This record gives sequence, C-alpha cells and structure tokens, in this order.
Amino acid sequence: MRVIELAASFDAQLSSLAPFFIYLVTGLIIFFETGVLFGFFLPGDSILFSAGLVAAAHGEVNILVLITVIFLAAFFGDQIGFVLGRLVGRPYLEKRDSPRMQSMIARSERFYEHTGWWAVVAARFFPWIRTFVPPIAGASKMNYYKFLTANALGALLWGVGITLAGYYAATLPWVKTWSYAIAAFFICASLVSALVNYLRHRR
Repeated sequence: MRVIELAASFDAQLSSLAPFFIYLVTGLIIFFETGVLFGFFLPGDSILFSAGLVAAAHGEVNILVLITVIFLAAFFGDQIGFVLGRLVGRPYLEKRDSPRMQSMIARSERFYEHTGWWAVVAARFFPWIRTFVPPIAGASKMNYYKFLTANALGALLWGVGITLAGYYAATLPWVKTWSYAIAAFFICASLVSALVNYLRHRR
C-alpha cells in the first residue's frame, strides 16, 4: 500500500511534465537508484508505479517508450554497479588482509556462486538492498554472465512489471498485486535456494 500512496503524490508531479521530461526524469531516477550508491534513498518503486499511472492518464505518453527507457535504466544501472564493485570494490577489499576480512570475502564468494542469481533478481524488490547488491556481486567475483541474465530478468520483472501494474491499475484493480506476487516468488525462491546450499555445504 505504501507504494500506491506514494505513487499518488508523484503522479501529480509527473503529470505536469511534458512526455520527454517524464521519460527523462523517470529514467534518471531509476538509473541512479540502481547504479550509484548514494542513490539508495530514491523512491524507485513509487516512481515506477506513478509513471504507469501517468502514462495511462496522459494521452501523449507512449507506454512502450516509457517501459523501454525504464528497462534500460534499470539494466545499465545494475551493470555499472557490478563493474564498479569488480574494478574498485574488489581491489579495496584485497588490500585489507586481515583474517576476518578474508573470511568475509570467502563467504561472500560462496554465496554469490551458489545463490547469487536468485539474490540479484529478488533484490530488485527491496528498497536500498537493490542498490548495494550489484557492487557486492561484482566485488565477490560473481560470474558475469550469471549476473547479466539475472540483471536483465530483474529489470524486466521489477521495472517493466511495476510500471505496467500502474498503467493497468485504473481499469484492472487486481493488476496491483502483480508486482507483489512476482516479488514473493523470487524472494521465496532465493531463500529456499540459500537454505538448500547451506545444508549442502554443512554436509
């Protein structure tokens, strides 16, 4: 409900902009929230739902253009976070050669090797966490192609899914639950995968 309530306030602000600026503002917010660490406070979920509402009410806003911009912003945001984690975060961690730090790095690498794919997808639906998971995945040397596919699917389900939920919510109220159903599935799958790998590792 919090997403819908916040979306109502953003709806009024976005609807006053020209279509180009709606695409631009929405894309920049999603990109910075997912790609830059200091963007963790940005209200990505609310912006997505609100952008969908505005597209439904604003005849000049093309929903296909909007979801394309959002998908690309979400996808490349996470990619940049991953690369920064690999190129900057990893060398920084390796300079700290304390046993405790090395143990943390090893545990993180094992987690992203076995459960990272689900974690990257599920993290999209958690405010703040979705900003920090990509650089941590990069610093933990998660397989690039596994991250790439998880990132693409996460951007599609979260970015495009929540935007379309907002777009269709006015005429199809049950659509509001789509994003939450998707989130619940991937969060549960991530937890189950983590538990299975933990039990396997113990054995």
